[in-house]
Amino acid sequence: MDQDKKFEAFRSLHHRTEAFVMPNPWDAGSTRLLASLGFEALATTSAGYAFSVGKRDSFAGLSRDELIVNAAQIAGACDLPISADLEDGFGMAPETCADTIRIASGIGLVGGSIEDATGNPDEPIFDLPLAVERIRAAAETAAALPFFLTARAENYLWGRP
Repeated sequence: MDQDKKFEAFRSLHHRTEAFVMPNPWDAGSTRLLASLGFEALATTSAGYAFSVGKRDSFAGLSRDELIVNAAQIAGACDLPISADLEDGFGMAPETCADTIRIASGIGLVGGSIEDATGNPDEPIFDLPLAVERIRAAAETAAALPFFLTARAENYLWGRP
């Protein structure tokens, strides 16, 4: 299935009235196993991948390059739509978030999430205006591609309503 067809299949899952399950493979082998079980889409896991290579799941644990290489292997291991955990977009700047979306689409992903968590325990969530700008830049990039963006708001995990 080509990327446009994967994107349309992924988008159609989001327009159904019932929920769907997207399990999280951490490598090409687990991707093939999960794809064989009949799931309609898969999503990468930063924690699962980090733990499988002996690293911590944190912003300092995995680089964008490492995560993208892993996601490319997952996307290449099956014909299902793949969405990726793209952490915080791998940088504070809105342009960096946009670049991350472009790179993710370029390796065959049709979806991904960017979160508002900073990785800094003293300031765990980006200030709202910056968080909005980061997602706006990512969304504008995603809109020009076959890419479904999820904006992850983790503010309640940090007591920041």
